[in-house]
Amino acid sequence: MSQSAANPSTPDYPALAARIRLLAREAGFQRCGIAGIELGDDEQHLRDWLANGLYGSMEWMARHGDKRSRPAELIPGTLRVISVGLDYGRNDDDSAWDTLADGQRAYVARYALGRDYHKLMRGRLQKLAERIGEEVGAFGHRVFVDSAPVLERALARNAGLGWIGKHTCLIDKDGGSWFFLGEIYVDLPLPVDPPATAHCGTCVRCIEVCPTGAITAPHRLDARRCISYLTIEHEGSIDEDLRPLIGNRIFGCDDCQLACPWNKFARRTDEPDFRARNNLDRATLAELFAWTEDEFLQRTEGSAIRRSGHARWLRNIAVALGNAPTTPDVLAALESRRDEADPVVREHVAWALARHGRA
Repeated sequence: MSQSAANPSTPDYPALAARIRLLAREAGFQRCGIAGIELGDDEQHLRDWLANGLYGSMEWMARHGDKRSRPAELIPGTLRVISVGLDYGRNDDDSAWDTLADGQRAYVARYALGRDYHKLMRGRLQKLAERIGEEVGAFGHRVFVDSAPVLERALARNAGLGWIGKHTCLIDKDGGSWFFLGEIYVDLPLPVDPPATAHCGTCVRCIEVCPTGAITAPHRLDARRCISYLTIEHEGSIDEDLRPLIGNRIFGCDDCQLACPWNKFARRTDEPDFRARNNLDRATLAELFAWTEDEFLQRTEGSAIRRSGHARWLRNIAVALGNAPTTPDVLAALESRRDEADPVVREHVAWALARHGRA
């Protein structure tokens, strides 16, 4: 790597930044940018969101105070954040809508159909950090993929990867929103990229399409009503008023992204790790409801779905079966777990059976 003429021991940071972007591509990332660590406006937005209790039972969102919006307090010495994006978009938007329209099939969020992205991204980020070390020598850094209090979308926006849409997801005008984010906190004074500008305009499709009305205003998400929160993070019973609105979504929800017009520019990928496993992109609710706990653990090994646990998996499917057409398969599936040991599952099965006139 070239050195500064004025000080041979000082790296040429603009050249290093350009090199990092190239190394990120070689590591398998489609996007890479560099951000500073000032997040004042975003910190205030986060404080307001937390003060209004919109995080539901996700106490970990509030536990770390302002460290989420102050990278140098989380990792002392941090000067810049390298933000990367990894595409997971599939050429199946029509298929996704078809599944949502078929009440007997299960809908799983596109990101969770294959292997858990955390492990794949962490490995690639670590490889990228090692390659940077080969260029510049030892340097202070930490790699993150949803593993610490990091305001990743704000940092990615500031790094030029995209803007935060009204649904709170990051959108790239050249590639839509179907991509994962990861970060490397570094102690290198790299030149920063210009932040992305917003291009939602007057569009409110994401707000209008949300099944539960969880997007209460532009950039304002009430997690307590969000299907992704309810089916993945939330423990215990789901509010009865929300159950009919969940439809057949058993793990996560993509409606706001499916409705976003910018996703017509989404970059498609055929990353083998992200291909659907266990027929999850077309399985019926009855099929998945029959999984024993051992089968659930075996089939979800290496999958983000495993974090929900078997009982929550059954609870979610019971709700979806309650919303499904009244067919022999649906009724038989519910009857098979009428006396389920877990009280939460049993409660949701009873509710579903009552929806079909089988109280």
